[in-house]
Amino acid sequence: MSKSKFIQTKKTVIHSEVRKSTSLNLKGIENIAEETPIALIYNGISHVVMMGTPSDLEDFAVGFSITEGIVNEISDIYSVQIEKQNNGIELNIKISAESFSKLKEIRRNLTGRTGCGLCGAESLSQAIRIPDIKKSKHQFKSENILKALNNFSNNQMLQKETGATHASALFSEEGNIKIIREDIGRHVALDKLIGAGLKNIIKEDFFIITSSRASYEMVQKIAYLNLKLLVAISAPTGLAIRLAENLGITLVGFARESRYTIYSHNERIIE
Repeated sequence: MSKSKFIQTKKTVIHSEVRKSTSLNLKGIENIAEETPIALIYNGISHVVMMGTPSDLEDFAVGFSITEGIVNEISDIYSVQIEKQNNGIELNIKISAESFSKLKEIRRNLTGRTGCGLCGAESLSQAIRIPDIKKSKHQFKSENILKALNNFSNNQMLQKETGATHASALFSEEGNIKIIREDIGRHVALDKLIGAGLKNIIKEDFFIITSSRASYEMVQKIAYLNLKLLVAISAPTGLAIRLAENLGITLVGFARESRYTIYSHNERIIE
């Protein structure tokens, strides 16, 4: 019996030989987005393995740690070491003793469960976390959102190369792109963006565009940056709309180059 060998790479794109259905005798080379297991290890204890694109991994470690409530502040993260293994990548994250104690309690909640929809949560309040968020009456011009949508499409380099990735990007009020992160996973892309954003100056008039649908988790995650506008290329969920309403976040969906739909706090967008 032949054994297959798992080949892991740190490259974000690999080259694969393919055959085309238009001419089965015609071979070519295509760019393929890489996907690899990424283990997040806190103070020597493995917590979770995510599938993602092996790029901007420190940003991912920071963003995931914040949005999953493992740490409260970026200062609770002391270091991130990236180690390549034969079967994936390990992110060894050193966090404060207080944060680690809280994480161990979350892990105890997982013990003995045969199945869980929101693993580690033992109550509704833990599952649907409501971050502390500052109130704001800031408004955004529609023309700047449309400008940002155009910039967003033009800056998805990995998507253009492979056609297989999601993206999340941070924009200034004027619709100028500040940071963009791409990944095969929409949540991972957003966590990478949040991690990068937390290491930079974030203003309340900045906003985020995501290439995916808007789930409640996407709304929950941007609340950690105290931002007030999330623009999604696809549809929102009902829970995402209700959460955005409660958090004072304007949620936009079905965003295209010339149109979009506003689902919450429409007073924040002006002509």
